[in-house]
Amino acid sequence: MLKNVIFFILIIIFSGFLTSCSKYQKLLKSTDNEVKYKKAIEYYEKEDYFRALQLFDQLIPVYRGTKESETIFYNYAYAYYKQEDYILASYYFHRFAKNFPRSKNAEECKFMSAYCKYLDSPVYTLDQTNTYEAIKELQLFINTYPNSERIAECNELIDKLRVKLEKKSYEIGKLYYKMSRYQAAVYSFNNLLKDFPDTKYREEALFYIIKSYYKYALKSIEHKKNERYQSAIESYTDFIILFPESDYLKEVSLMYNNSLKELNQLIN
Repeated sequence: MLKNVIFFILIIIFSGFLTSCSKYQKLLKSTDNEVKYKKAIEYYEKEDYFRALQLFDQLIPVYRGTKESETIFYNYAYAYYKQEDYILASYYFHRFAKNFPRSKNAEECKFMSAYCKYLDSPVYTLDQTNTYEAIKELQLFINTYPNSERIAECNELIDKLRVKLEKKSYEIGKLYYKMSRYQAAVYSFNNLLKDFPDTKYREEALFYIIKSYYKYALKSIEHKKNERYQSAIESYTDFIILFPESDYLKEVSLMYNNSLKELNQLIN
């Protein structure tokens, strides 16, 4: 008996679904744009973004240049945002701000365009092109709307993105070191210190620079050893001034002393 009841309920639900789909298909084929507009807004408000977007697609060229166009474009961008399609959402928020510069929603959409790029920024282990693009867009918003209430949030988002780039830069340097590509490691760690002068990885970066120069010198041909041991010694001097009580002190001191010893032997 229970199975029959469940089966009957499923038939009703499925029939309702087919009827709903049938009505929606007729709506898509309809030439009554006023009804389509009303239903698109209704679907959007009910969070049925997939159906709303299909209708908005048809309505955008129809209502171009009318007062309804602004509402359609605004909801269109947000529908993609709500579906977490941040690439398209960013594009259409940007289009809104460009097409309706005098709209009360222009500033909001300009921010949302940048914010969607922030959301689309990948984890630090992946390519960071989108992260740089997000920083660029957020900075552009700050420059365009210097008195906006969203400035603090933009700066906070930029800081978070820069932390990701900082981590990426540090890990690249470590990777080069582990691969015994010491020259590339030194270059990467120096770039880290240049691009992020307040980096939390400063001590580690300077430590790896000393190690890289030292190991690079060990593996170098004779006439190159001198300058590379000298670089290790100079890097040690910079390190010891900044971090005289470092946990790496014993290890860097050993490399420093060995570098001095090797230099003396080379000179003699």
